[in-house]
Amino acid sequence: MNLDILPKTHAENLLTHTETDMWVDEAIWGHRLYDEQTPWLTMLEFLGIVQGELEADRAFIEERYNQLRYSSYTRLYLRNILFNNPFLEEVNNQFSGDEERWREWLRLMGENCGGIDDPDFSYLRERFRSFDDFAKVVRFLQSNSIEGDSNKRWSSKFVFPYGVHCLYEDLKVSNKDSYSNDRRFFARTGELLYLMISRTGNKFNILEYLKKMGIVGEGNCSKWDKLVATLQHDSENQPRDKNSNPPYLPYKQLDEFESLAKDWLNLLGCNLPGYDCLPHLVTITGLHLVIYLLKRAYAVLNNDDDSRFNSENLLDNGVIFILEIVGPKKTTVRNLSADNFACNTNITQQAIEHYVRRLSRLPEWQSCYDYPDSRQRAVEIIQREIYYKGEDIKGNSPDELLDEICQQALIRHKQHMGKFHQAWLKEIGLASNRGSRRNRYVPSDSLLKTLVLCCVPQRMEFQEFLQILSQKYGLIIGEKQAKEIIDRNEADQEAFADNGERLEQRLASLGLLKRLSDACAYVLNPYAVEGN
Repeated sequence: MNLDILPKTHAENLLTHTETDMWVDEAIWGHRLYDEQTPWLTMLEFLGIVQGELEADRAFIEERYNQLRYSSYTRLYLRNILFNNPFLEEVNNQFSGDEERWREWLRLMGENCGGIDDPDFSYLRERFRSFDDFAKVVRFLQSNSIEGDSNKRWSSKFVFPYGVHCLYEDLKVSNKDSYSNDRRFFARTGELLYLMISRTGNKFNILEYLKKMGIVGEGNCSKWDKLVATLQHDSENQPRDKNSNPPYLPYKQLDEFESLAKDWLNLLGCNLPGYDCLPHLVTITGLHLVIYLLKRAYAVLNNDDDSRFNSENLLDNGVIFILEIVGPKKTTVRNLSADNFACNTNITQQAIEHYVRRLSRLPEWQSCYDYPDSRQRAVEIIQREIYYKGEDIKGNSPDELLDEICQQALIRHKQHMGKFHQAWLKEIGLASNRGSRRNRYVPSDSLLKTLVLCCVPQRMEFQEFLQILSQKYGLIIGEKQAKEIIDRNEADQEAFADNGERLEQRLASLGLLKRLSDACAYVLNPYAVEGN
């Protein structure tokens, strides 16, 4: 397919970003994939954007590319009550009367809450029959918070997204009555996800499912969202515009975007109870964004002009994940998986170096050597092509300058983007170093269940399932999918045949596979909708 890459003018509009001193990672992957923003926090940022744009009647409508500006909620009363409230148990233990508990708790919260000018929590007394009822609701929502056991600051903790009253932005609270936007944990990966879905043919189908589930829309669609709403002050029902520059996604259209959207529809179309679909959406989104990361890296390496790329050939070019299905003994597949993991980790660094060193192939760069001021001419090319904003570049010649810029770009890449592959695959249950010093691809039970729900309409023959995993995601498990590896004598057929058998046994133990005979095993989707 044609790779529609947005013109540089869109990137130039973002040069007011004080956080970007060069435009290299962003030119390849967008602004930005960030390792410290987990898949769950990416989902929360995404849902908040959808809600903000839905209220403005433009959800998933991108009138101009990379000009997304949206509003969001702070919900500081809710967040103080749930995550900045060490007084709840203290008051419960020290006082026995309901009146005394309310009075003392309100006093302590008024003196110690953060980010609210002239706080007043007295509205809570009218909404709960007793302080004990209030405390039970707080404990329940705390126990169901996203990454509730993390050591993140209280203003970067989030309630489970039961509905619109659970959606709010990441904040930095500097003192008692002031706060500001922060990009540490809502670091724009959710914004990239929103742009990806917006550029697919299934975006409005996805929106209807999310509204039907009550996650976005008019609110109060579920009893849990109503419960969250009771903790919030009436003054927090108005969103505020985010004071930041819009995100940047370099591509108008990609197969990766469409594949992601189709898997979302597969999951949303399952007959899953309640909010059980959300964890699967988070998991499959994590996998798709890692695939996007790697495919874009290979696109840079395989295409000097970055203008056309045939995504159907990506598997042949090495974007694969050799999965070890762990058995009682160490196998050849483990070593191959670890090597494959290291290769995929390093490929993004190679793409960075390739992208920077392409400057040396520009006609203007070659002509630099013909002028006495060759160094200055090279600096001007660097500043123009990668928007370099450094004060000074070391090096006396164009070649030395290029080496220095390449080194700077690699150091910058390794800080966050270079860690994305490993961090995110561990989060979704596809990477582990258990029993080994090296990371490798090892699927968790929860990931396997997600893959079944995404790929199996009702039931599917096991070998067909393995082939679908290879075609859709590059997951190599059985001997048929590992044919090229076996043909290169890197492993024997038996090693991968045993690997496939171990997966069959895992799926059977999870209730996701049934063997009808020695020659026939079927993978089952327990939440399939009849007729699919």
